[in-house]
Amino acid sequence: MYTFSSKLKTFSIILMALGILGIGYGFLTAPKDIQEVEKILAADAHGSHGAAHEATAETSHQEAGHHEAAEASHESHKGGEHETVNAADEHKEHLTHVLHQLQNKPWSALYVACIFFLLLSMGTLAFYAIQQVAQAGWSPVLFRVMQGITAYLPVGSIIFFIILVLCGLHFNHVFVWLGEGVTDPNSANYDKIIAGKAGYLNFPFWIVRAAIFLIGWNLYRYYSRKNCLLQDEANDDLYYKKNFKLTAGFLVFFIVSESIMSWDWIMSIDPHWFSTLFGWYVFASFFVSGITAIALVTVYLKSKGYLEYVNTSHIHDLAKFMFGISVFWTYLWFSQFMLIWYANIPEEVTYFVTRIQLYNLPFFGAVVMNFVFPLLILINTDFKRLSWVIVMAGTVILLGHYVDFFNMIMPGTVGDKWFIGVPEIASILFFLGLFIFVVFTALTKAPLLAKRNPFIEESKHFHY
Repeated sequence: MYTFSSKLKTFSIILMALGILGIGYGFLTAPKDIQEVEKILAADAHGSHGAAHEATAETSHQEAGHHEAAEASHESHKGGEHETVNAADEHKEHLTHVLHQLQNKPWSALYVACIFFLLLSMGTLAFYAIQQVAQAGWSPVLFRVMQGITAYLPVGSIIFFIILVLCGLHFNHVFVWLGEGVTDPNSANYDKIIAGKAGYLNFPFWIVRAAIFLIGWNLYRYYSRKNCLLQDEANDDLYYKKNFKLTAGFLVFFIVSESIMSWDWIMSIDPHWFSTLFGWYVFASFFVSGITAIALVTVYLKSKGYLEYVNTSHIHDLAKFMFGISVFWTYLWFSQFMLIWYANIPEEVTYFVTRIQLYNLPFFGAVVMNFVFPLLILINTDFKRLSWVIVMAGTVILLGHYVDFFNMIMPGTVGDKWFIGVPEIASILFFLGLFIFVVFTALTKAPLLAKRNPFIEESKHFHY
């Protein structure tokens, strides 16, 4: 049986404590009104990151306001007073928009970290399910590691669902389509495109879908682990067969729910834009993250003297999956980008224009971290058997896919006001600490070997 070391437990608690303090700081320092925003914009006019964007945006908005006001004045022949009023309205509208972006910043940081760790555990569950239905002979010695990582799923699901409910209750402006009046033709906030999607993008239907997906995933995790533990004490393969049938049904549910989830929780942040590849793209990102987490936890446990039957061949196979799915993610990244960029349809290409202009470093940096680095390191067969290489490559891959989720979510919520500062780092620390605490606590609850799995002997003696 595994024992959760006091040092690792203390480390995870410290991470959570630091994370909570940083998250609190992010919310406390967010501006409360447009007067504060005006002060921030003035102070940042000659500052560091984003100063040029803010100054340009300020100027362009004011110029646009004056230009529109002048036209309105010319058409109505009401003179300078009307122009001043319109300019003031434009300026106030701009300040309100920036206020929403800056207030979104701590919420978005929390949202990105929360969904990343939730889907990381989901990627592990999907990998575990695939191993079950494929009747893989190499992986059963790793099943308890996978089950330990998926133990985070219930905790992550509860926190994430609470965040979704708070979004629906207008605690933030993360989802534009949840804003007041966007579907009302008589409202100043009316948006024709969002109104056309109101049959699907409405809060009751959206939150019910979220509940169904999260409950479905967690039910499978619970029953598959229960059957696996019961199989340890059984005299036949009854529970293994039950798990096989359960898993086959789950994978059908998963592939449908995963696609809809990616539209609901990520793509709808940019409600005017859509991509038919998006579900696969999000899947590739969290799937490789889940496999990487399995590899890192396995290497750690192995270094502490556990998992006696896990050898370099098992590590090598995990590294092959890390490498292969990284290439698959890149294929999807390029396919989505190239087709939209080449077609150059304004309502589609704006998604990438925003990211290239405002998120240039994280946008292309993610490709380096998620493709170039794994390709150069993990293409070597011998390197795939070295623990320190797996740890190094795995750390970069996980950070790279956090950046990938950052790129998917932040442009639609904070625009050019992005910065990886206290709220972002604190959110990562909190969820990382919670993840470590939950996963390694779960690993203490059952033996680390699924001893009655029909393929366990093959897995024990897996060498090539």
